[in-house]
Amino acid sequence: MIEKNDLLKIFTQTGALLKGHFLLTSGRHSDTYFQCALALQFPEHVEKICSVISNFFNYFEIDTIISPAIGGLVVGQEIARQLNKRFIFVERENDKFELRRGFSIKEGEKILVCEDVVTTGGSVFETIEIVKSSGGIPVGVGSVVDRSNGKVDFGIPFCPAIRVDAISYVPEECPLCKTDIPLVKPGSRKVFIK
Repeated sequence: MIEKNDLLKIFTQTGALLKGHFLLTSGRHSDTYFQCALALQFPEHVEKICSVISNFFNYFEIDTIISPAIGGLVVGQEIARQLNKRFIFVERENDKFELRRGFSIKEGEKILVCEDVVTTGGSVFETIEIVKSSGGIPVGVGSVVDRSNGKVDFGIPFCPAIRVDAISYVPEECPLCKTDIPLVKPGSRKVFIK
């Protein structure tokens, strides 16, 4: 089992743990950003990091793994490989997640949702709603990083590989905005900075 310090070392060595002034996908600001893609570009890191999640869910009854694109794709695919389950994903169309590419969910299908980083849980909650509205049963959530500071409750078991206390602010209350540190949006979703 990989320890928290070993995970932090992977994030630091790969440049995936960033410090500065960041606009998060949720719209909040933070001085800490996890660019998981930088750590997940190395298969040996992906395998180690995702093993924490797959070991936790190993004894759950799961039919399929689903991830929100794009951040959760590598994570979901690797967890599906480790658990030997089918993998599908949702992607944004007109700023809303949808099942596309011929993917479908059967009535009663038990689904594990996997993501890279959880701050407010917005993408995961949207994915859970798609699973439910398609007749599936969400059985758990796995993520590489939980930076919600314990504020997110999905109503089903949640296993992050690592929990990190990372403060985020609504833009109006962000102390970083009062400094000369520029606001940066390093993630995959286009958000326009004013």
